Formats: sequence, structure tokens, C-alpha cells
Amino acid sequence: MVGLSVGERHFIQGGIAQDLRSDGRKRLTYRPIYVETGVIPQANGSARVRMGGTDVIASIKAELGRPSSLQPDKGKVSIYVDCSPTAAPTFEGKGGEELSTELALALQCCLLGGKSGAGAGIDLSSLIVVEGKICWDLYIDGLVVSSDGNLLDALGAAVKAALSNTGIPRVHVAGEVSGDDPPEVDISDEEYLQFDTSKIPVIVTLTKVGRHYIVDATSEEESQMNSAVSISVNRQGHICGLTKRGGAGLDPSIILDMVSVAKHVSEQLMNKLDSEIAAAEADEDEQ
Repeated sequence: MVGLSVGERHFIQGGIAQDLRSDGRKRLTYRPIYVETGVIPQANGSARVRMGGTDVIASIKAELGRPSSLQPDKGKVSIYVDCSPTAAPTFEGKGGEELSTELALALQCCLLGGKSGAGAGIDLSSLIVVEGKICWDLYIDGLVVSSDGNLLDALGAAVKAALSNTGIPRVHVAGEVSGDDPPEVDISDEEYLQFDTSKIPVIVTLTKVGRHYIVDATSEEESQMNSAVSISVNRQGHICGLTKRGGAGLDPSIILDMVSVAKHVSEQLMNKLDSEIAAAEADEDEQ
């Protein structure tokens, strides 16, 4: 938690009320976003995203596994987040572990549409090699390097960028597929399938401070929040997931308003992110 004096708190709250935040932004304006892809060579895909003083890395590892008996036609995705103890003093010890778990669950909800997988931004059926026998298991790891607020949105952006940087080896099934034994497969060293990220949402967290809400809150602004709602929206304008934190309850009409604001804001975030990803991948190809 950021320790602020009464004067600083009034300054932050007053600025938000007047639509002029302490760093000069309007309520619905993001800090500059920078994306780098291919930052971890041994991963199948990776990206680093910086939003102001918040700096996060996401990496994707793909391994062949067996689909679950409940969903034989879908691959599996696991999401882990690690908050580096050097990123913020509150991350040392238990604080970091609790936040890591909270962020991983929120990412799971926003990207995979909850436990059922309904509304999933990641198409799990695209990860199947042989139905009921072989699938790709994706392990998504997020690392918070430096924290100055809005971690979930930054991690969501990094995962989206890392997935667009992910190549999954083409798998050729050798021989017959019969019985309980897994079929023999030949994993290509040269042919890769690009991951389809067109439906992967961005996460927009609206942080309520006083009577107003803001996007891309800094740590100082988050310390003044009543509550925050994170809404993941894809390119088609569909809501893929929604998660709330903070003690204050919210009226359903406010949540509906937040959803429409998030849809509006998500478009500018998506466009900015897509152009940053394209530029980062062009830089990577040149190197």
C-alpha cells in the first residue's frame, strides 16, 4: 500500500474529479505502452510490456499432453504469475504470493472465460492434435518485474503479445490411431503454426475513485480506490470475462455503465497494442 499524506490524497481525488490526473492524463487515457517480443529465447513465445512504471513479462511454453476425459476435444492452458520481490516492497513474503494467485485467477477468468471455458479468448479446440489422445498444453507464465499499478491489464497485454509471438511445432501422426495407447507422433523442427490471436481479448480495469472511474491507475491512484472492475473485451466487442476487487459493492447499473465504457476504451487499447506488437515483431525479424 502506498502511504500518502492527506494533502496528496486530496490532490489525487480532486484531479480525478476534474478529469486531470496528477500525471496530466485524462480519466480514460493510458500511459504510453511499449512492447518487445521474443525476449525469452527458450520459450515458444514471449513478450515484455511496459505501461509507465509497470513492467511485466509473459512467456508461453507448449508441451504435448493428453486431453482431459471431460473435454477430449480441447487442449489445456495453465496460467501462473510470479511477482518479483524487487518489484515492490509489498511483494516480499506472503504479500507477493497472495497477489500472484489473485492475478493468475483473474487472468484465467479474463482469458479463458471462467472454469467452463465459455467465452474463452483462447480457442482450446485449436490445441488438439488427436481428439481424446494428444493435445498441446500451454503453460503461460507472467512475471511482474516492476509495479506501478494496473498489473492485470499489463499482464493481459503481455500474454496477448506473447501468444502472437508463439509458434507451435506442426505435429504429424505416424501410423494408426487405435486402442488406448497414444499414437506415435513426429514433431517438426521446421514447420510452425502461428497462434490465432484475433479473438484474444484485452483487459480493461476501471478503478473507481470517489464518484469517477479511471483506466490504467497508478499505484498511488489504486491506494485511493473504492473498488475496481476488470473487463476483458475482444476485437468483436464481446465480453470474455469480468472480475471485481475491492470491498465496496457496486450497483448493477454502474457495472453496465462500466462495461460500455470498457468496450469503448478497449478499442483504443487494442489498436495501440496491435501496432506495438507488429512493430516489435518487425524489429525482432530484423535482428
